[in-house]
Amino acid sequence: MKRPRAVLFDLDGTLIDTAPDFIRCLNAVRERYKLPHLPEPEIREAVSDGARAMIHVGFGLTPEDEDYFDRHSEFLDLYESEIAVETKLFPGMADLLTWLEENRIAWGIVTNKPRRFSVPLLHALDLHDRCDALVCPDDVDQRKPHPESLFLASELLHIPAADCLYVGDHVRDIEAGRRAGMTTVAARYGYIRHPGEIPGWQADFVIDSAGQLLAMLQNRYTGKEA
Repeated sequence: MKRPRAVLFDLDGTLIDTAPDFIRCLNAVRERYKLPHLPEPEIREAVSDGARAMIHVGFGLTPEDEDYFDRHSEFLDLYESEIAVETKLFPGMADLLTWLEENRIAWGIVTNKPRRFSVPLLHALDLHDRCDALVCPDDVDQRKPHPESLFLASELLHIPAADCLYVGDHVRDIEAGRRAGMTTVAARYGYIRHPGEIPGWQADFVIDSAGQLLAMLQNRYTGKEA
């Protein structure tokens, strides 16, 4: 493999651990309806599948149900108002981002999280001005697993897709990356319901931490010791 010119990340469950705030907000809404708190792992596994999945976990509702959109709006409004209370970078990610910047390797984010939440979140974590490209579903016609958002990110960076590496914690991330012709990395530390399915994603690499990806990049692409 050649040295990547850019590393792109999925957001929730890959770059940033947003689950604590989602768990807190969903249980807070459940409290309003006198429902007991759900166990953290039950909610955490649903985070990468978006608000619809979390509303289903939290209330057993789907968009066809009468109360679905009220609960959906209530949950997201609360999350937006308290978006980075407990959210933080995954362990080792700060070192990885610093190393990328020091080695002049561009990094960006390609997410299915709307800009309404992504931009305030990045500002809260002082990442917005460091990120070289942010692509949200608002920016494209088709979300991942379609590769459109990844192609847009490569265009914004002025770097061919084949020279980019994409890291994600969901099969749709790996599918989108493969369809875009990027090197793909599955983040096994993320919000994954069935880790045993990861080999079937056919990612180029599988990592258990951001530190492992940093070591891989240092060893494979620069010849430096991890």
